Amino acid sequence: MAAAILLRRIPAARAQATALIAARSISDSTAPLTIETSVPFTSHIVDPPSRDVTTTPAELLTFFRDMSVMRRMEIAADSLYKAKLIRGFCHLYDGQEAVAVGMEAAITRSDSIITAYRDHCTYLARGGDLVSAFAELMGRQAGCSRGKGGSMHFYKKDANFYGGHGIVGAQVPLGCGLAFAQKYRKEETATFALYGDGAANQGQLFEALNISALWKLPAILVCENNHYGMGTAEWRAAKSPAYYKRGDYVPGLKVDGMDVLAVKQACKFAKEHAIANGPIVLEMDTYRYHGHSMSDPGSTYRTRDEISGVRQERDPIERVRKLILAHDLATAAELKDMEKEIRKEVDDAIAKAKESPMPDTSELFTNVYVKGFGVDSFGADRKELRATLP
Repeated sequence: MAAAILLRRIPAARAQATALIAARSISDSTAPLTIETSVPFTSHIVDPPSRDVTTTPAELLTFFRDMSVMRRMEIAADSLYKAKLIRGFCHLYDGQEAVAVGMEAAITRSDSIITAYRDHCTYLARGGDLVSAFAELMGRQAGCSRGKGGSMHFYKKDANFYGGHGIVGAQVPLGCGLAFAQKYRKEETATFALYGDGAANQGQLFEALNISALWKLPAILVCENNHYGMGTAEWRAAKSPAYYKRGDYVPGLKVDGMDVLAVKQACKFAKEHAIANGPIVLEMDTYRYHGHSMSDPGSTYRTRDEISGVRQERDPIERVRKLILAHDLATAAELKDMEKEIRKEVDDAIAKAKESPMPDTSELFTNVYVKGFGVDSFGADRKELRATLP
């Protein structure tokens, strides 16, 4: 399936492609391209945005590279987990990269994002680096949460990325709280609170949405519908799996979450709507290739043919690759070279992350209570504890 249809070809595109071939680097062309999304948006009590998305050669190549880095990172994390260098829970995002990349392309770092435990790629999209990502996965000091959060608790406060949460659905009320702060401070920014179809039936989600609608908070609730809540198909868990309509009195939009340009267009539209009118629900129709977590083979509740069919017809990276090749923005060999560079970049990041030490045992007692309260360890072997109460 083609990812999109070119509506207006830019005369300079071939010249840009020639320069790209000579330099073997990502095009910096800002000449606009107008591309139509793969499928129409489906809306609930709101007029949908246009299917015509404005992009540039440079942006398309950046999309390809960013999603390829994410894909390679997740594949590497799979290997590290099997080698027992990553322990505990680990939920991989391969297949869903277009949601993280398209969303970031539509907003700024002043906007906030909060998500569940499938958070590695969202962290990268917010500006995180591979070394701190792998260090966190392996529980090292150089990790983005100092090695104390692990796979489910990535965090980047300077980019307004608030995690990484292990309790199903609990991040949504927190996201609405972030939106409340944005409105209170008159910041003209919005918060994207991400959750899966498995969390869509949580009561706290509806409570948070209700108060957000009453107060017209700039909250965008993003349901990443990968069609399986752990091993349960959406139709077995939800009487109404049309999640974009679940807001009832709150507008909603269903988006092809495997089309990075559609995600970009929807998130741009949603941010403008939320700041002006209050919350909106986005349902991203996406798919994960791995199981729910590393303990789930992912093949007992769905067929291998289903997985391979999505890879062949809807893969977000392959869709962008086809666009780049169709419009002569790069050659197939150049894209392969880029992927080779990415593999080396990921391997180098893993090696560097392994050099970081594990956190000191004294770190067990930090970042639990407000500074000055709680429990301190002391003594020669730090086995004596002292409690301080307010």
